[in-house]
Amino acid sequence: MFMLRTRLYKALLIPVLLSTTLAFAQFENPIQVRDASILKPPPGAKIAIVEFQDLECPVCGHDNPIIKAAVDKYHVAWIHYDFPLPQHNWAFQAAVYAQWLTAKNIQLADQYRNFIYDNQPQIETNADLRHWTAKFVKMHGMALPFVVDPQGTYAAKVKADQALGDRMGVHYTPTVWVVTNDYKNGKNYAQVTNFNDLYTMLDRAEAEVGNQK
Repeated sequence: MFMLRTRLYKALLIPVLLSTTLAFAQFENPIQVRDASILKPPPGAKIAIVEFQDLECPVCGHDNPIIKAAVDKYHVAWIHYDFPLPQHNWAFQAAVYAQWLTAKNIQLADQYRNFIYDNQPQIETNADLRHWTAKFVKMHGMALPFVVDPQGTYAAKVKADQALGDRMGVHYTPTVWVVTNDYKNGKNYAQVTNFNDLYTMLDRAEAEVGNQK
């Protein structure tokens, strides 16, 4: 009964918290990037979306389908960095699972991230997270090991992403940039501070790279 009440309370509370957080996030000032060395498309790509994300973050969960739709429409690369926030109790372990899957198949890991965001309201604890992760991997013909990261390899990768974000000046999630390989006009990246502007930013990026000689 207690768990049922807890879930009901969370179901009622999340929309209130989310609306407040979203209102704040839409007017968040761009961060002052201290190290822009990773803000570039991968080899062979002209445009990419670079995101520092937290799989437990409700704003990330809200914005994830918007980014996914834009990626599908514009056929641009989508680069994920894990930045689990300390106030989120299962975000770090979710990032570890995502890194474990990335080592197996990066497309599968991307599907896992989308899956966790889709089911985020159902996840309260690490036990819940394990349940949903096991469900996902079973859907793809796999089994979740009892210990996923015995050597701490994937935890180290998450910590490396966090350290990178710290060096860059990231302090909230999602932190997202549209980046191009066009350096003629100086800075080749622009932070997305309002996701209503994402398509306009990608249109602008396409126009910039389309003018390359």
